[in-house]
Amino acid sequence: MKERGTLLQKEGAQSVVASLLSIVIGLLVGSILILVVGMFSDNLGLGSAWEGIRLVFFGIFSTGRNASGVLTWGFNPQSIGNMLFRATPLILTGLSVSVAFKTGLFNIGAPGQYLMGTLATLAIALGIPSTALPSPLIWLLAFLGGILAGALWGCIPGIVKAFLNINEVLACIMTNWIAANLVTWFFDANKMFQNTVENTKTSYIYKTAYGRTMVDGAWTYVDGNGVSTAKLGLDKLFSGSQVNAGILIAVLIAILVYILMTKTTLGYELKACGANRHAARYAGVNDKRNIVLSMAIAGALSGAGASLYYLSGNTEFFWSTYQALPATGFNGIPVALLAANNPIAVIFTGIFMSMLNIVGLQLTNLTAYNEYITDVIISVIVYLSAFSLVIKMFLTSRKKHKAAEAAAAPAAEPAPPAEPEPEPAAETPPPEPDAAEEKGGEQA
Repeated sequence: MKERGTLLQKEGAQSVVASLLSIVIGLLVGSILILVVGMFSDNLGLGSAWEGIRLVFFGIFSTGRNASGVLTWGFNPQSIGNMLFRATPLILTGLSVSVAFKTGLFNIGAPGQYLMGTLATLAIALGIPSTALPSPLIWLLAFLGGILAGALWGCIPGIVKAFLNINEVLACIMTNWIAANLVTWFFDANKMFQNTVENTKTSYIYKTAYGRTMVDGAWTYVDGNGVSTAKLGLDKLFSGSQVNAGILIAVLIAILVYILMTKTTLGYELKACGANRHAARYAGVNDKRNIVLSMAIAGALSGAGASLYYLSGNTEFFWSTYQALPATGFNGIPVALLAANNPIAVIFTGIFMSMLNIVGLQLTNLTAYNEYITDVIISVIVYLSAFSLVIKMFLTSRKKHKAAEAAAAPAAEPAPPAEPEPEPAAETPPPEPDAAEEKGGEQA
């Protein structure tokens, strides 16, 4: 009992408990919503509600329905592979938000940094002819280009925060929409990146697997460029899915970020600036440089997420009249909150959020429910994860209350008082001789 109490008193354990409570409550709320909809819908019923609840909790292991229409369960390589594929950009945008949080900054500009990484990645991957450079080298240049573009775009809010003391949230919101319009203009002006092979996809950009070649004196794109992330055998393990080695790269980057933030001097300085910028400056830390550097690292991580997503070779970018910011950038915020800004925990929370997306698709495909129910679950989890500090304070207060009760409780059987030992008798001094007797004796 004492060991369990000591474990729950640790900050890391309290963060894990708070995150798990947020997840469980979110899943329960989603289950209640499914149950209520099933009870009051004419097309559904308690049987459909029970299927929906099971899919919410275990949908990633659903293999569809058999001939009699009963849900079947087991290892689903396609769903699990797609979950890992979708988790790749979520992990990196979650790391982006987490690094900024550690420095005391709120990086709400991850969508804009993600878009700029997308622009640079596709421009390099599709702009360099496959006959000029080997495909692996083009992939590497496109990946590094996406990282650099995200870092440069992340520097803008960092610079105005460090030198002009402008709130980074306002600066990030403006850079997000500037990036959206810039990306739209760039791909609209450069017609060569637009998909003209498939007539129904003229508002899309070519996949990076397409190659650039000369046809009748003009550059055109044909299939077979080969600029795509290596599979490393994951396509055989998770057959039918989009998974590739990008998930391994994302995990490796998360480990490197953890080492940077916990084992290096730079990481200590970044966290010191986040704890107290003025105290860090008094201690000799260059706070302005670290603020800019933190936002640059955050932007680079968001750009890397975009690069790994669009360099898969089987994803398409929709550019026409880009009126909405990419949800992947915003989803990095709940991933970081749920992970308590721990880079290693971001790996698992990113996979969990991706799993909810796959579960939403399973609900739509296998039941009459809508996939937006999982959005409600995510919203509840995000709402509760934002209050993770309150949950941790609640756990701490309960421990203090129990400790106070234990200290105030009287002893069951007080020990009887010990009998006092007898005091030794005082020694009486010998009587003094009488003065008369003393005188008579002298006379005698």
